[in-house]
Amino acid sequence: MSSAVDATGNPIPTSAVLTASAKHIGMRCMPENVAFLKCKKNDPNPEKCLDKGREVTRCVLGLLKDLHQKCQKEMDDYVGCMYYYTNEFDLCRKEQEAFEKVCPLK
Repeated sequence: MSSAVDATGNPIPTSAVLTASAKHIGMRCMPENVAFLKCKKNDPNPEKCLDKGREVTRCVLGLLKDLHQKCQKEMDDYVGCMYYYTNEFDLCRKEQEAFEKVCPLK
């Protein structure tokens, strides 16, 4: 795995990318996730929450693109480590620290 984005600059949301970005996603996309979960809780019909699900997806993809633009090398190193070690955080702490230093949680 060489990059977290495709040739056009769009994020590729693999498990390694999503796992490496999980803290950022949790913070930045919390309102969209909460709205989606409330919708799902209030209405078991999946069609009723498609718009909320799209909002979550839009937020996550936008975040991934922003992270890759702001800290490309550190994100690629962290994602590469997570990919190589099958998403084992403990084996990628050095890369995680470098990634979170350049792209801190806000």
